[in-house]
Amino acid sequence: MPRIAGVEIPENKHILYSLTAIFGIGLSSSEEILKRVKIEPLSKTKGLTAENITALRGEVEKYKVEGDLRREVSGNIKRLKDINTYRGIRHTKRLPVRGQKTKTNSRTVRGNVRNTMGSGRKPAASPT
Repeated sequence: MPRIAGVEIPENKHILYSLTAIFGIGLSSSEEILKRVKIEPLSKTKGLTAENITALRGEVEKYKVEGDLRREVSGNIKRLKDINTYRGIRHTKRLPVRGQKTKTNSRTVRGNVRNTMGSGRKPAASPT
């Protein structure tokens, strides 16, 4: 498995999709990188030569990825919390930040501990 930016790239996928395993590189960035390096996007990762992998590493280094990007994002969130913005408060309370409704959705953010009650009516007793 080739290692780019500290991440093991999957070998059995197309290189276009394998590059998205790196945090900070999506499909559009992956396409752009492969165009610059002149690698066919639908070629398998295991078919790459050492020169191709070296060229990919050099191109990915131009992007802010993995640890640096994670540090920047967490720093931005910390700044929002420190200056007590609305978004910072939502982050602190672990609620949706971007205006989604929370009455019925956002189970993943709020956690699955809150179960909906239903009608509150007890089930009919079975005759014994």
